[in-house]
Amino acid sequence: MTTAVLFHELGGPEVLRLEEVDPGEPGPGEVRLRVEAIGLNRAEALFRSGRYIEPVRRFPARLGTEAAGVIEAVGAGVSRLEPGQRVSTVPGFSQNDHGVYAERAVVPAASVLGRPESVGAVEGAAVWMPYLTAYGALVEAGGMRAGDTVVLNAASSSVGLATLRLAGRLGATPIALTRTAAKREALLREGAAEVIVTGETSPGEVARRVREATGGRGAELVFDAVAGPGVVDLARMVAPGGTLLVYGALSGEPTPYPGIELGLPALNMRSFTMLETARDPERLRRAAAFVTSGLLSGAFRAVVDRTFELGEIVEAHRYLESNAQVGKIVVTVPH
Repeated sequence: MTTAVLFHELGGPEVLRLEEVDPGEPGPGEVRLRVEAIGLNRAEALFRSGRYIEPVRRFPARLGTEAAGVIEAVGAGVSRLEPGQRVSTVPGFSQNDHGVYAERAVVPAASVLGRPESVGAVEGAAVWMPYLTAYGALVEAGGMRAGDTVVLNAASSSVGLATLRLAGRLGATPIALTRTAAKREALLREGAAEVIVTGETSPGEVARRVREATGGRGAELVFDAVAGPGVVDLARMVAPGGTLLVYGALSGEPTPYPGIELGLPALNMRSFTMLETARDPERLRRAAAFVTSGLLSGAFRAVVDRTFELGEIVEAHRYLESNAQVGKIVVTVPH
């Protein structure tokens, strides 16, 4: 038996329960992990509350897609992984099928990556989702190159911080947007070339400052975690032929398409989900090689705001929903 986090109804953090369950044996194409640390993602809070893009299919339900641990057992057909190997999981599977909020968890082998010796469990549970999202969107989908400028909102999120580091490694210039001045210094330390506090600045002034910082051309890429009506203002910051990538929906409001009525040059606009990378073996292979090289060189690192233990999962989810964090929240799993 093993301890796992389950919920029997939709709701707030208080619906989460620690229960004893049978972890099961890995089936074909699966592995079982002894989980050491779990990276929390907003998708889990949305899934728990019934507001995620995928509904909960059955109760009791599990949670979690991002973890670090050690392989205990492998199922039939698994060849590149073996018991005793240090690994991380990437969010490439449904929480209706698997969940890593547990002492032990069975997950698809296709969503497991080897963890370098220099990467500890906490970092291994915090680094993959942010960097896979940033790399997949900006490099694979957006074609970011040296000399480009990327504007990003929700810049203090784990994805935002990964974007700052990724842009710097590629020779691009990141401009961070944040709602309050409280996180300005942290964003500058993490590599932002400029920080614009949107709560103190009109949308028109934000666009003017972006154009000023880019010699008048605008940003080749705008990376939007918020969506909603604000995409119209973000579109004004895009350079001719540039791309507005929408990867989140924090606003919770309908998102218009910024059309020709804006009088803008040609604009590419597309949505992006990290699953485009995590569920494509070739893209995942390229992304893993790129991120691993950054980790080994020291160019990339996980920014962990705070850790909790598994028994504090309710408090961890409350903190997740507070939006007070800069970077990732990680839950450790004592054994």
